Amino acid sequence: MIIGFIVWSIVTVIFLGIGISCRKSNEAVGLFTGCKPPAVKDVKRYNSTVSKLWFISAGTYEVIGVPLLFLEQNSLLFVPIIFAVAIGLIIMMVVYLQIEAKYKK
Repeated sequence: MIIGFIVWSIVTVIFLGIGISCRKSNEAVGLFTGCKPPAVKDVKRYNSTVSKLWFISAGTYEVIGVPLLFLEQNSLLFVPIIFAVAIGLIIMMVVYLQIEAKYKK
């Protein structure tokens, strides 16, 4: 199961990379693929807040993935991990929509 955790960790590192990219961007960034980023009042603070969302999500998902180190293949305990990921993504979208509403022109 170490391979599963390594792959999981690579994804969280990608999340961290996206967060760093958001923080360094001079233009407003968005969360949703294929959607134009919103026009915002303060681009720097908006991007910083969005990058924090990515950092917190990466840390949360890394913690969620720790059980992968200990579970046997085809264990029923994978089901709560899957639900945690789905709930985390929904929370991430809701928080982003709140961030967008706060900084939108």
